[in-house]
This record gives sequence, C-alpha cells and structure tokens, in this order.
Amino acid sequence: MENMKITDKLISEVVAEAVGGDTVPLVVYLKNKKNISEFKIAEDIKLEVNTVRNMLYRLYDDNLVTFIRKKDKVKGWYIYYWTFNVKRIKYLMKKLQEKKLEMLRDRLKRENQSNFYVCQNKCMRLDFDQVSEFEYKCPECGMLMGQEDNASKIAEIEKGIKAIEKELKKKSD
Repeated sequence: MENMKITDKLISEVVAEAVGGDTVPLVVYLKNKKNISEFKIAEDIKLEVNTVRNMLYRLYDDNLVTFIRKKDKVKGWYIYYWTFNVKRIKYLMKKLQEKKLEMLRDRLKRENQSNFYVCQNKCMRLDFDQVSEFEYKCPECGMLMGQEDNASKIAEIEKGIKAIEKELKKKSD
C-alpha cells in the first residue's frame, strides 16, 4: 500500500465511491492547493457556496479535507479555508475494499444458506419464505416459480472475494 502511486484517476474513483461523484470536481480543484476559502472555491467551480459547503462537510466526514477558520475583522464572522488531504486516499480505498469484502461474504453466506426461486421471465428472485407467501407464483407475472440453481452466482461471488483479498494482500506487502 505504501508504494502505490496516487493518480488523479484513483483520487476521482475513491472520492466518487466514498462521498459521491458530485464532489470530484471540487477535489480536483483543491488538489495541490492549500487553505482556499469556501467562497473562492464556489466562485471558481461555479457553484453556490451552500452547495460547496455541503460537499466540503461530506468530504470532511471522511477526513478528505481539513480546514482552518479565521475571523473576518470587518464582518465579524468566520471564514473557513480548506485543504485536500491526499494522504487519506490510500486508507479510504482500503476501507472501501474491506467494506465490499464484508458485503460479498455476507451475500455468499445468504446464497449458501438459502434457496431462491425465480419464474421463467426472471421478474423477481424470492427466498423460500417469500415464495411460500405467494404460493410459488410470481407476484409480477403470475407464472409458477421454480428453485434457482445459484451455483454460478456463488462462484462469481467467491471470485470477487478472492480478487479483493488478493488486492488487499498485495497492498499490505
């Protein structure tokens, strides 16, 4: 993980996944700048200051930005100056991968422990309790629902788990 190069593409992907794609232009703007006022940011990226503040607070929640505040001597209110925390990207990327891994493991457990049912049209996928409620008839099209062979889904999930585990191991070496 230490040797990984932090590219603009990586920053954009991690920020979009963690905080939302709408914040990427703001991060691109802040990258390699220090202590930029939220008013200047809003003006330069052509957004309302309240929209920019909302984005900055969301980035702040994941420690992707830091701020200092200074009191405006004329108006008497505080102005916040923001800096992008590029060092946080590697950690956040690892955290996102670990979260994906946990979700895939949970899904694999559900796939292995449950039987799923689908109709010929594949309108819906229901577990045993749900299909029993609908008397084995699809609630969408009314066709009879049969048990699904989920072996390929299980294999796909296992493949995803192995890929993330391999990536996490590679980055920790």
